[in-house]
Amino acid sequence: METDGQFFYHPLENIEDVELFYEATERSHLTKAIASDRPYTYWTIEMYDQDNGFRGGGGLGVLAADTRRIAEKMGVPFVTIVPFYPQESKQVIKDGALVDEHIPKDYRDFGFNLIDKVYIKCCGNLCALEVIEKRFKNTRILSITEPMFGELYSDTSGSDHRLYQEVALGFGGYEALKLVGLKPAIIQLNEVATFFAALARLDELTSNGMDFYEAVVYTRKHTLYTNHTLVQAAEAEFSYEQFERYVFPNIKSLAVKKWLMEKFTNGRIKLSSVSIEIAELRSGVSKLHARVANYYDLAGNKVKFKPITNGIDLGKWVLPDILNSFKAKEIIDNQEMLAEDFADKVEQITAQEIRELKVNGRKILNEVLKTRPDQEGRILSFSGDDFIFDFKRRFVDYKRPDLPFRDTYRLRNVLESHNAHYIIAGRIHTGDENMLKKLYSILELVRKDDYLRDHVHYLCDYDEKLAFALSVGSNSAINIPIVGLEACGTSWMKDVMNYNLLISTHDGGVADASNKSYLNVSGADEHEELDNLLQRMEEAMAIWDNDFDLEYMVRLQLANFLPIISGTRMLKDYLDYLFPV
Repeated sequence: METDGQFFYHPLENIEDVELFYEATERSHLTKAIASDRPYTYWTIEMYDQDNGFRGGGGLGVLAADTRRIAEKMGVPFVTIVPFYPQESKQVIKDGALVDEHIPKDYRDFGFNLIDKVYIKCCGNLCALEVIEKRFKNTRILSITEPMFGELYSDTSGSDHRLYQEVALGFGGYEALKLVGLKPAIIQLNEVATFFAALARLDELTSNGMDFYEAVVYTRKHTLYTNHTLVQAAEAEFSYEQFERYVFPNIKSLAVKKWLMEKFTNGRIKLSSVSIEIAELRSGVSKLHARVANYYDLAGNKVKFKPITNGIDLGKWVLPDILNSFKAKEIIDNQEMLAEDFADKVEQITAQEIRELKVNGRKILNEVLKTRPDQEGRILSFSGDDFIFDFKRRFVDYKRPDLPFRDTYRLRNVLESHNAHYIIAGRIHTGDENMLKKLYSILELVRKDDYLRDHVHYLCDYDEKLAFALSVGSNSAINIPIVGLEACGTSWMKDVMNYNLLISTHDGGVADASNKSYLNVSGADEHEELDNLLQRMEEAMAIWDNDFDLEYMVRLQLANFLPIISGTRMLKDYLDYLFPV
């Protein structure tokens, strides 16, 4: 077995020896393994980094982009392996209907260089994939692409095209790494769509002569599976016949092929099951998520996840004036790490400062809104005195964008008491007819009410630019997922950092701190939760009117959530977990 340029052989007679072998080997040598030619490799089916040509589907992609930027700041040799999708969709409202416009993209427009081509086998054909690369200081983005690759999440989950994209990322991406002369110190699988990267590594080790069971141990030991969903049963399945056409042709080792064949149940396979089998290291993205995620291995044992809560790149998502203020007060340092006495230093933040900085953020919001008409085609502009609630997050059922609209009479009264506005911004995945109907229902309720029509605004084509603008320009953020269904979420983190008052259920990463750390929404049923939500909205507006209350709430949120929000903390937690000294 290769470890840091040395070879360590330990013959394994049967599979029972694998766990004994793992227990007998030290992982401390991996602290020496990260280097420019042996980087931390982060595999993801999506990334949200529009400056570099990537438009993701939601928080998974935002996290991927943030993690690379944080690695760059920390000086960690790091490679993100992600497909470059040659087409993306933009959502617009035409004649009252939300429609997708499809826009072609050229990687050369974003500073990528073509390296060469690699090949995978699919349906009896040899498929050529272009390998493109963009380098930064100590990090790089390595992508595979081809003209017919399609959009992110094109077709349905479990479809042939989706499997092709995932196989291309795994096998093609692994070949791309070799093409540029890199070996992975660690493979982090960012959700199950990236499973084939670890499979490609297992196949290479075995094909190059390593004993199969040693190769299994080595691959498992150097692979981290990061799970972002709570219920295994909700994931898509693929058939044996699909694997015969797209996966098995790319496996050289008969032993690896046999190992994979044995993972099917009734001719079907879930990638989560084999991701669990191929990765010794497994993480969940919040404390609550790691505790309640309902996953089982193929032997029927409950899977344990290491809790490493997501964080954000503060330099990307925090108003520069606010970030500079944090540094001037020595709440954080230039690496965005917290001072030991940060909670005490947060007490220096004043209501006057909060209000002045939010005025600056409001100017940024108004500038962005010049190109973002609402559902009525209006170009919005808000004064510094306008109170704005926002609901900005992926438009899916469990996040409950419709909850406040289940009683439009009371919602109107709440908003009217302070002449407040409510902004909805969330992307609906193409083909999600249920959420499209829910959006139209909300907009119809708004249209029927004269006051709500002027004070509730839906902004389509939600993206990272609008996400930032709303975080810095709004007063209060609404985050109300059904408790037990949110893995982490990071939109709320941006709100807390930008002095927004957080109104939230106690779920996901929010639940890492006490429910007294923010304006908590709770109740025995959804009727009670709605009552509580509207009360919390009234409280938020009252808090904003009072300097003492505003200081108290902003300081409370920061004191409790700053240790959770820090992206530097997140990556440090991963490094400590993966490469213990």
